[in-house]
Amino acid sequence: MADMGMDAYRFSIAWARILPNGVGQVNQAGIDHYNRLINALLAKGIQPYVTLYHWDLPQALEDKYNGWLDRQIVDDFAEYAETCFAAFGDRVKHWITVNEPHTVAIQGYDAGLQAPGRCSVLLHLYCKSGNSGTEPYIVAHNFILAHAAVSQLYRTKYKAAQNGELGMAFDVMWYEPMSGAAIDVEATKRAQEFQLGWFADPFFFGDYPATMRKRVGERLPRFTAEEAALVKGALDFVGINHYTTYYTRHNDTDIIVRLLNDTLADTGTISLRQSPLSTPLKFLLLSVLEMRMLMVFGDLQHSRTAERLGIGRTRYGCTLCPEG
Repeated sequence: MADMGMDAYRFSIAWARILPNGVGQVNQAGIDHYNRLINALLAKGIQPYVTLYHWDLPQALEDKYNGWLDRQIVDDFAEYAETCFAAFGDRVKHWITVNEPHTVAIQGYDAGLQAPGRCSVLLHLYCKSGNSGTEPYIVAHNFILAHAAVSQLYRTKYKAAQNGELGMAFDVMWYEPMSGAAIDVEATKRAQEFQLGWFADPFFFGDYPATMRKRVGERLPRFTAEEAALVKGALDFVGINHYTTYYTRHNDTDIIVRLLNDTLADTGTISLRQSPLSTPLKFLLLSVLEMRMLMVFGDLQHSRTAERLGIGRTRYGCTLCPEG
């Protein structure tokens, strides 16, 4: 990496490698492993960007209380994060608490395609347990609260001495309307609110998008006043993992609702990688223009609020975009 001129390297710490049971006894061999990696990077002038959670929940916590479905995960994640701050924070200045929480919520608890494989789509045809209409929202809520708790912990106990920053990395697709019809344009906005807005809005505005509140209703968890105050402003930066673009239109049937009854049904949209006027898009087809539009969208939606909150370091970043 040094020979290539790289000055930063992002890697993930395995929670169970530090705390095999999720909490309690620390595995010193795990601490030593990451210390060697961090020291080796710094010796070559490479800054470590460390992700605390990249989908590898300790099995002990899944067995004990169903992991991210239980509010206890917030306290346990904070204990794990503090262990890392204490062990590595003197050298690590850039922390990403959670990588792609949207993917975990959808793939793990809506579609059931990734761990822990919970869902209720198609009458539990693919999953033995789960509720695709409620669990993704619960898991997402706990991710947001967990980051907020860790952010408060870091700012009150470690920030002054370590001078680091904490953010999250969101997986964000770009959506283009399938037609110029107003109803499809609105569907495109709605799809983005159920993706980026779902996770970003609480940190900038203290609550989920109004569209989600209206369409999901009581299935969408609520923040207490104390929680909202803790969450709002808890990001120092926003990381964006962008993969592809979808063509989106309004869903004017109830077929998806009947078959899935999940977060996709809640959006009232249908998104495809092909429109009637285009060739199919490959999943990893990246467009600099689309990435730029995504950054502009994020700035317009959230940057002014960040300024009002006094979060000068909150920003959307794009390494592939041209200047201007």
